[in-house]
Amino acid sequence: MSSLPTTAAPEANTRGRVIFSSMIGTTVEFYDFYAYATASVLVFPALFFPNATNINAILSSFAIFGVAFVARPLGSVVFGHFGDKIGRKGTLVASLLTMGIATFLIGFLPAATGGFVVLAPLLLVLLRFAQGLALGGEWSGAALLATENAPKNKRAIYGTFPQLGAPIGFIIANLVFVGLQLGLSPEQFQQWGWRVPFILSAVLVAVGIYVRLKLVESISFQNVLKQEKVVKSPVKQTFRFHWRPVLAGTIIMFATYVLFYLMTSFTLTYGTAAATVDQARAAAEAKGKVFDAAAEAAFVPGLGVPRTEFLWMLIVGVVFFGIFTVISGPLAEKFGRRKFLLGVSVLILLFGATWTLMFGPGTGAAMVGLIIGLSLMGLTFGPMAAYLPELFPANVRYTGSAVAYNLSSVIGAAPASFVAIALWQAGGGNTVWVGVYLAAAAALTIIALLMTRETRDQDFENNLA
Repeated sequence: MSSLPTTAAPEANTRGRVIFSSMIGTTVEFYDFYAYATASVLVFPALFFPNATNINAILSSFAIFGVAFVARPLGSVVFGHFGDKIGRKGTLVASLLTMGIATFLIGFLPAATGGFVVLAPLLLVLLRFAQGLALGGEWSGAALLATENAPKNKRAIYGTFPQLGAPIGFIIANLVFVGLQLGLSPEQFQQWGWRVPFILSAVLVAVGIYVRLKLVESISFQNVLKQEKVVKSPVKQTFRFHWRPVLAGTIIMFATYVLFYLMTSFTLTYGTAAATVDQARAAAEAKGKVFDAAAEAAFVPGLGVPRTEFLWMLIVGVVFFGIFTVISGPLAEKFGRRKFLLGVSVLILLFGATWTLMFGPGTGAAMVGLIIGLSLMGLTFGPMAAYLPELFPANVRYTGSAVAYNLSSVIGAAPASFVAIALWQAGGGNTVWVGVYLAAAAALTIIALLMTRETRDQDFENNLA
């Protein structure tokens, strides 16, 4: 009598595969995202809005930058649906491919001249929307990849691996831009050099897809399949039965988003803006623009730091972002996610209250501010990959955490740079109201944390709705 065939146990993801796959994907995603963010300050205002005044061109560029944040909640619904229905692996590959194609095509966009005056900005909006759609599904999938494969009592530590993709992607993108600016003339960089970071992203995308195709599904999702707990409509289930953690998670992420985009996009604009009218006039004349009485009346002083120098300052600050992201994992395991994030949010509030002590006096003080602010960013961002998914059961975990994370991007990240620039203008060059804005964001996050529960010790694998 022949024995029945046995079913081989599914291959488990090794620790190295989990770490590398979660980190490489978010590194690629954030590299692509930051390449656009940097270009939106350095190149896109003149390239796609050549007839606008300097400040209006910057605001228009940031407005398109914000399009991605509008797309992100839609991406969280689309990718969350498939992530909770068919699994994390295929969804992660799809999000990475979407981001890669959109970024690659940005590198081939024509300038807004001749017959492309209207079409070029429209194409930029479309591709920026695709970037946001992809990032809306990427973060949650990468967070689940790390945390659902983590050993017991190490979810917050493993959760820092995808979070490291943010500083690593930022550093790579900006090093590429700095290298191009040093190696090319301003005319060469403006004509074609800015395209190189976007086109190079294809190589990183290929590596990320190759690694992710070797993944197997987590035990948590396998339990969902085994117990036949796959829900018909994850987004409907999430908003019907889990709207409270969605709301809480959205506000918990709020201060993190505001802090990051103030520390990167806004400070780059403010730090490189002319410090005097004479500097502004010289910069306008170098670009072939007229600096008339109206431009002088609208002038708002910044720090006047050369762009390449300020990019190096940002890179130094982001190194601290990465270091403190790693540090945050063990601390969130020791003290609990909620208590730890409460302490960090209080520090962010105090940082906002003392903002003008660092962003106002000069370059040295600004460097201190960048280091402190981006260190706080690492501490608050690191535990989020564990805390937000822990708020939801496994069969709606992808959708729930993705929706909360990306709804927060709409209210926190999308308007941050735009609001900060408006507050800087309203203050006539003084950035005190920018600090107040950050402190208010931290206060809202503190309230949300006080209204949520600690999730460190819950059963993550078998938590099903």
